[in-house]
Amino acid sequence: MKRNFRTRSTQYAHFLANPSAPYYLVIGTVTALSGFGLLMVLSASSVHSLENSGSSYSLFLKQALFFVVSLFVVIIGSRMKMELWEGCAKLSLLACSVALVLPLIPGVGHSVNGNSNWIGAGVLTFQPSEFAKMGLILWCAMQLRRHADALNKGYDSNGIARLAAAPAIFLILIMIGKDLGTALIVGGIAFCMVYLSGTKGSHMLSLALGGIILLIGFIVMQPYRMHRFAAILDPFNPAIYKLAGWQPAHSQMALASGGLFGVGLGASKQKWANLSEAHTDFIYSVIGEETGLLGTLTVVILFAILIFAIFRISITTKDSFSKYAVAGVGCWFVLQVLINLGTNVGIFPVIGVTLPFISYGGSSLVANFIAVAFVLNVCRREPGVQEAIARRRKVTS
Repeated sequence: MKRNFRTRSTQYAHFLANPSAPYYLVIGTVTALSGFGLLMVLSASSVHSLENSGSSYSLFLKQALFFVVSLFVVIIGSRMKMELWEGCAKLSLLACSVALVLPLIPGVGHSVNGNSNWIGAGVLTFQPSEFAKMGLILWCAMQLRRHADALNKGYDSNGIARLAAAPAIFLILIMIGKDLGTALIVGGIAFCMVYLSGTKGSHMLSLALGGIILLIGFIVMQPYRMHRFAAILDPFNPAIYKLAGWQPAHSQMALASGGLFGVGLGASKQKWANLSEAHTDFIYSVIGEETGLLGTLTVVILFAILIFAIFRISITTKDSFSKYAVAGVGCWFVLQVLINLGTNVGIFPVIGVTLPFISYGGSSLVANFIAVAFVLNVCRREPGVQEAIARRRKVTS
């Protein structure tokens, strides 16, 4: 028994020491999360789909279609020349700014749950702000490379000044559309990228305080946001239960009723008109109800492995642009996962943030896979990775 354990431990240690390990960890975890996500979208969206389209499979089929599109995106993006990615980085500020303006144009933009950040194309709708996250990361990474080059040549360069334009423009346009959740993610990504520039701790503290003041201002400006924050303390309070407390209360009910192993796939009770957005923002609660603590912990572990692999790729790569951009992707996923899970368990207010790779949403899924495509592209260029991938293919073929 001890020998078997030692043998397996040695095998795992050898695997993690392999330069191609992060590559396969990213592919494996994203495959597992996306596959499980499709299964849970089928379960969580069935009631909503039946009520709105007469078919329990309508939303699942849309998500499956976007998953297929995402596969093509990751195959192409992971093999693109880095010069093309750098070209996208140079154009991302302009392209994303134009895209974020489109939802604000009457007749073009669509409002969903009070947020005017969608554009329509036939029966499909797209959320430009999801793609702006990756655009922001690429643009900031390019600016950070220029910042580092300037410092290495002995020139004066200010990291905050170099990075300020894109976050400021994106946040203004996103908040005009009243999407506080996406604005919080974009602001968090920008803060992390500024930190990567080597900005002094005192300046980072000033930025953090300024961001908190702005956040409080946005909350106070809208009474319904104040109610959502009040719901954190006691969502079952009769004064707010039927208003801002409804979603967090039923989310906690779903998680609590799942127990250790859950009530079974498809057997959730909360998704039957009790838990709104069960297939998007609150899909983690449905996972907890149907698969129990075992399912929720599995999801958390998969995300932890994915994020570990992403940051390891960032640390090992030599190219500064790639290093900054991959680290930005890691920060993005950390922020979005923490905020979504925090919302589901009731420690954050409801601000409309999806769970990457799992929640329903074509724009979110494709944007997440664009980020994964870039990470895999960087990893494939590392010394020894291409050779290891080729050797593995020979063994399996």
